[in-house]
Amino acid sequence: MKSIAILTSGGDAAGMNAAIRAVTRSALDQGVTVHGVRQGWQGLIVDQIDVLNARDVGNIIQIGGTFLGSARSKEFREESGRSRALRNLSRRGIEGLVVIGGNGSQTGSYMLSQLGFPVVGIASTIDNDLYGTDVSIGCDTAINVTLEAIDRLRTTGSSHTRAFLVETMGRDCGYLAMMAGLAGGAEVISTPEFEVPAEAIAERLRAAYERGKTHAIVVIAEGVKENAAHIMSHFEKDRRMVGFELRATVLGHVVRGAQPTAFDRLLATRLGVAAVKSLNEGVFGVLIGEQGGEITRTPLADIAGKTKPISTNLIELARILAK
Repeated sequence: MKSIAILTSGGDAAGMNAAIRAVTRSALDQGVTVHGVRQGWQGLIVDQIDVLNARDVGNIIQIGGTFLGSARSKEFREESGRSRALRNLSRRGIEGLVVIGGNGSQTGSYMLSQLGFPVVGIASTIDNDLYGTDVSIGCDTAINVTLEAIDRLRTTGSSHTRAFLVETMGRDCGYLAMMAGLAGGAEVISTPEFEVPAEAIAERLRAAYERGKTHAIVVIAEGVKENAAHIMSHFEKDRRMVGFELRATVLGHVVRGAQPTAFDRLLATRLGVAAVKSLNEGVFGVLIGEQGGEITRTPLADIAGKTKPISTNLIELARILAK
């Protein structure tokens, strides 16, 4: 290939910039022209495309988010939108596309690849719910941001004999809440897949209080039906239900905006280089991920529209360790 493009789509994830850098510089090293698409799939439709050189991606490996920007695009879901995107790619002589993103983004990759255009995806989502990879770009950083908040709240909770509800991101998938909760020693972890009702949370907190614990942590994914606000309202009627004085902290988008960890930078770099290699070897319509410590290529047809569930082993582990 002589010319390729890169776009980032869906929710931003720390490490996306590192992946852009790796794709750009590894392609340039092989004499391939690189284009950056602004604002995701929508930028492809409206032709927001610029040529990238090595200096354009300098000093970004340590910066969270994506300097190319990201946006949802309803228009790309329509055949007319995808046709416009293909015309813009053809007009600029672009022969391949690298898409950095999660489930929705890679479903878009599959749609475009079905029209015959060479597309390679790179797994990037803080939810880590993509098939075809054990770990996706951004999830390690998001876990560590949530864990840092848990650790700090545990310190102040112990000083005042308080319990804290920590609500982190995870609209449909509770991987982030589960892993941060396990690493942070949470007494309760509630996710969309395995939600813990308010009454059960009260019972577990009360039991912890009666066992003499000086503090307790409940980690909640934002997508549960009974979120932090609901639980606080529920317990406001009778604070004696939990024993502890109760406080809530909602982390929200602060989870996304951190500098990428070393792990995410290295993962993004490896996946970015592998994506360019796949395009040059003529292997298209695949997601580049990491499985068993090795870089892998999984057909987009096998992952489009699907989400990887949380292991039930993690749920049992959380139950055992909370005692």
